[in-house]
Amino acid sequence: MGVLDIVPPGVLTGDNVRKLFEYAKEHQFAIPAINVTSSSTANAVLEAARDIQAPIIIQVSQGGAAFFAGKGLSNDKQQASIAGAIAAAHHIRTVAKEYGVPVVLHSDHCAKKLLPWFDGMLKADEEYFAQHQEPLFSSHMLDLSEEPKEENIATCVQYFKRMAPLGLWLEMEIGITGGEEDGVDNTGVDNSRLYTQPEDIWDVYSALSKICPNFSIAAAFGNVHGVYKPGNVRLHPELLNKHQLYAEDKLGGKKKKPLFLVFHGGSGSTKEEIKTAVQNGVVKMNVDTDTQWAYLCGIRDFIQNKSGYLQSQVGNPEGADKPNKKYYDPRVWVREGEKTLVERVKEACADLGNTNRL
Repeated sequence: MGVLDIVPPGVLTGDNVRKLFEYAKEHQFAIPAINVTSSSTANAVLEAARDIQAPIIIQVSQGGAAFFAGKGLSNDKQQASIAGAIAAAHHIRTVAKEYGVPVVLHSDHCAKKLLPWFDGMLKADEEYFAQHQEPLFSSHMLDLSEEPKEENIATCVQYFKRMAPLGLWLEMEIGITGGEEDGVDNTGVDNSRLYTQPEDIWDVYSALSKICPNFSIAAAFGNVHGVYKPGNVRLHPELLNKHQLYAEDKLGGKKKKPLFLVFHGGSGSTKEEIKTAVQNGVVKMNVDTDTQWAYLCGIRDFIQNKSGYLQSQVGNPEGADKPNKKYYDPRVWVREGEKTLVERVKEACADLGNTNRL
C-alpha cells in the first residue's frame, strides 16, 4: 500500500494531512518542506516529487510570500506577504493535481511581530472554506519560541481553536532554532535555549491535543538555520526519543511515538543525524538554504558557459549578425535553475527515505 491508497493527489487538508504524517511515521520516512518564492521554484519542487513518486511539502515564508507578490509592493502592514502567500497557494492548488502527487501547502515561521500576516492567511482560509468546505492552505506555523512558554502555548491554543474546525494543521515551535534566515536572527541566543525539554513538549501536547490531533511540534535539539559544515553544529536528534518516551509514559503507554515532530535548520546535517531524527518521529524537515543555492547553480553555470551569447541581443562567437534570443529568453536560463533545484529536492527526499512512496 502506498500513499495514494490513503490520500488523493493535489493539496491535502484536514485529516488527510494527519493520515500522510501517520503513514510517514509508521514507514520510517519524512517529507522535506521546500521554501518557494515564485511559480518557477514551486513548479520545480512539484516536478521533482513527480519524478521520484513522492509526497512533498511546499511552504512560503513571510519574506518569500512578499517576493511572490512582487518586491515593488509595500509591505508595511504585511499586505504583500498576505497577497503573495494567497497567490502562491492558488497557483500550487491549480497545478499540483497535474503532477499527480500529494502536497502539503504550508506557511513557514510566523513570529509574534508577524501575526498580521498569519491573520490575513487565516482569513483567506475561512473565505475559501465557505466556498469549498476546506481551507486554502493545508497548514500554518506559529513560531512564538522567543516568547515565554506560557504565552507561546496560550497563543497557539487560541489560534488552533479557530483553525481546527477548518481542517488546518498547526505547526508550532518550542525551543529556538539558532542562526539567521529570512530576517529572523537568533545568532546570539543562549546555547541552552537550543535544546527543548521533554516537560515543555508535554505541556504543548497536553494543551493542543484537547482541541484536535492535527498538530506538530518543532522541538529544538541544537538546530541552526543557514549553511554550515557537518560537525560545526552540535545536533542531538537522539533527544527527540526522550520526548516521545516522556509523552508515551504520560499517556500510560497506550500510544507509541505519539508526537509528530519537525526538524528545522536541516541544511548541512549529516545523513546519520537525519536518520536518527526520522527514527524518533520527525515527519517533516525544512530545506531552504541548500535549495536556494541549487537554484542559483543552474543559472550561474548557464551564464558562465554562454557568456559570449549574452553580451548583446545580436552578435556572438558564431557571427556578428547572429541573434541571441534563444539564450537570453528567461524561459531558457530560468529553466536551468529549475533543473538543478529539481535534483536537489530529489536528494533531500532520498535523504529522508521519501522516494517511491506513492
